[in-house]
Amino acid sequence: MNYPNGIKKNIVKQPVNYKNRGMVLEDDINLTNEYYIKINKAFIYKKPTPIKIVKTDFPSRDKAVIKEAYFTIPSTTDYNGLYDGKYIDFEAKEVKSHTAFSLSNIHIHQINHLKNIYENKGIAFLIVRFTSLYETYLLMAKDLFDFLDNNERKSIPLDYFREKGYLLQQGYMPRIDYLKIVDKVLEVSNNGKKE
Repeated sequence: MNYPNGIKKNIVKQPVNYKNRGMVLEDDINLTNEYYIKINKAFIYKKPTPIKIVKTDFPSRDKAVIKEAYFTIPSTTDYNGLYDGKYIDFEAKEVKSHTAFSLSNIHIHQINHLKNIYENKGIAFLIVRFTSLYETYLLMAKDLFDFLDNNERKSIPLDYFREKGYLLQQGYMPRIDYLKIVDKVLEVSNNGKKE
């Protein structure tokens, strides 16, 4: 890039850091959930990952460090709670792809867990953010299972999210109002038009 007076400035490219990939969507959902709790609309929380601590270091009472731990059981989904008298459970994922959501991003035990919630009349869904497009979709569990039952593909195309899913708009408070979509789906379901 040339600046005034013929000064040239070299721009150094920074290496890409994938350490906190997926955290932006998680932060948006966490802020949204805090807002829902604050206004007494819903009580939905991020589930802790079940781990067993094997080795710790206690240099001082307030500076304990976990040195070794392992997962005790596979975690189910990211979020669960209570909304409008119903159990709600969902998984949230961010993907770099601008064309599809790879099914390798969601584990079979998570799909089975969502299926159990859905079959027991809970509210179950998937939130996927396509980071390169900055589009975030809510896909109800029923539509996820319809895709899995009727396709051999190893990914869900973006067009499927656009057709069957619901685009979540970015806002201030709440950051992504996914319960607005849940309300819409439940209202349609209660009117007998859609499950």
